[in-house]
This record gives sequence, structure tokens and C-alpha cells, in this order.
Amino acid sequence: MKREMHGCVDGLYTAPSSGEAMVSHETVAVRDGGIEGDRYFDGNGYYSATDGCQVTLVDAAVLDEAEREFDLDLSGGRHRRNVVVRGIDPSALLDATFALGEAELRGTKLRPPCAYLADLVGDDVGAALRERRGGICADVVTPGRVAVGDTLRVTEANPREMGREIADRLGGRDAEAASSEPNPETGHE
Repeated sequence: MKREMHGCVDGLYTAPSSGEAMVSHETVAVRDGGIEGDRYFDGNGYYSATDGCQVTLVDAAVLDEAEREFDLDLSGGRHRRNVVVRGIDPSALLDATFALGEAELRGTKLRPPCAYLADLVGDDVGAALRERRGGICADVVTPGRVAVGDTLRVTEANPREMGREIADRLGGRDAEAASSEPNPETGHE
């Protein structure tokens, strides 16, 4: 199996209402339905009725790269995501269950940048957060407190990824490596 996936919380943000700057927090309360104090938790988010996310995550390394490569300042919540993580690619958390502080979440879908973000920081945001780099949505499995510096740890891997790993072990690379070793009973390959 692959090594365990770990990361840490680099920043926590909520948006009190549409168009307002995000508010930075040292700790947040994750409740059934989202993060307390966030407009989506309160049901006031633009996409709440159709496409809302309970919690959004983005990779700090992607934000750093957007600043270096595109001169985009996505610091201080300008990225419009709730949780900034470091040390793990959030897209690897899709369909996985993970502990984040005292809370447990399940990655549900990719979250590409919205038109509002392009208006806020510039059109290059689409290129900077291209493909799978805009972050993910996650649903709350177990409520709890989350703080900056808390560990993110996968508790239940994505079932499709687990299936690929099992297939690799049974008939893929591991089986090929095993077939090239001498047979201990006969001494032959």
C-alpha cells in the first residue's frame, strides 16, 4: 500500500456574507453542514441551493505558486476557500475520509475558481488554479474543532485508489517483481 497521507492546516477562513472579505481564524467549529460563521453554513451562499460546499480546501503550495508564476496575491482569504492545507494535494482527498483536527470530512468534488474570484484577483486565476488545483469540496462526517497547525490525516482511503493498489499487488508491478525472484522450493526462476 502507499504511504499514509498527511498534511497540516495552514489557514482557516470564513465568508460572513457575499462579496465580503474572508475572515481569518486560528480555530473554527466544524458543524453538520459546514463551518460555523460561514455564509454557506448559514445558507446565504450564492450556490447554497444548487451547488454549495460544506467545507472547501485548497493547497497552500498552489497559492504560493500562483504568486510566483502569475503574480497573483491569493493570501489572506482572497482564494475564497475555508481551509488552506500544506503537505497534501487536496485532490488526493476526493472520495477519501480524513481527520482534520477534531473533525472528520469526506472529499466530494473539485472546486474550480469562480467568476467572482477572477473579478477579485484577475483573469490569470483560471490559469493559476487550472485543472485540479482550485481546491475541493468536502462534507462533514463528524463535527469538531479545527485549528491552524492541526494535522490532516486520511482515515479511509478513496475506494477506487484502494482498488488500484490491490490490483497492482495482485497482478501488476508487485507480481512482476515476485516472478523474477528465485522460487525457494526449486531454486529456479
